[in-house]
Amino acid sequence: MPELPEVEMVVRHLRSLLIGRRIVRARLLRPRLAPGLSPRQFGARLRGGKIGRVERRGKHIVIDLDNGWTWVTHLRMSGRFLLSGIEPVEFPFTHATFDLDSGRRLLFTDQRHFGLMMVVRRAELESVDALRRLGPEPFDEAFSVEYLKLKCHQCRQPIKLFLLDQTKVVGLGNIYAAEALHRAAIDPRRTAASLTPSQLERLQAEIRKVLHEAIEVGSTLNTDPQEIYGRYGSGAFEDNWRVYDREGEACLSCAAKVERIAQGGRSTYFCPACQR
Repeated sequence: MPELPEVEMVVRHLRSLLIGRRIVRARLLRPRLAPGLSPRQFGARLRGGKIGRVERRGKHIVIDLDNGWTWVTHLRMSGRFLLSGIEPVEFPFTHATFDLDSGRRLLFTDQRHFGLMMVVRRAELESVDALRRLGPEPFDEAFSVEYLKLKCHQCRQPIKLFLLDQTKVVGLGNIYAAEALHRAAIDPRRTAASLTPSQLERLQAEIRKVLHEAIEVGSTLNTDPQEIYGRYGSGAFEDNWRVYDREGEACLSCAAKVERIAQGGRSTYFCPACQR
């Protein structure tokens, strides 16, 4: 699943291609993509809207239109945006299409069928459950060491699961949570409440550092503008992974073997020697 750096790169590509464009026609081909909206409602809300801001909130893509509606997308496991040429091309698993005033067509494809879209009034955006409950952005001042101490103080969850909770901090998934914990030399099995102030200070810094580095790596890729998905996440940053998906390989910090355990139904990779 794309994490914060990957969604950020999709947002940047969409921003460069779509700002100022007007949606001439929007078609919802898989109704479950936009729960609570009929294909007719979906099309009517987006039709005629000129695209203004294209932003990211957590793992959500938020696009403002000048007709008062805001279009929100969560890519989930396999959601992809593609921009076809003047002559539209059919792609498998296309769940929605958006004809632009430039004569080109934006498509949303999703092989796994988990992606979600909403079209809501801008004034109501912050009251939408999926966004209202989100924690702070990792790069915001609100995600301070003091905030992390406060949230961890009485939390008995393993710190890895704490970091995956989007109500605590947004954008981290399995890859970057594991990488940040390794860089901070913290055992992912430790409860959040057991971490010392100095460990939390290191963790906050390493979360920001690993996400920033991943965004920088993604920003150097030459992405085909017709393939906005580019190289999502793992393909762009995998040469920089220190523990993720490296079970049995030597830890890059101490040469001990990287181990894998299950946490919350997902794999966690860590070094048992240098992560305490």
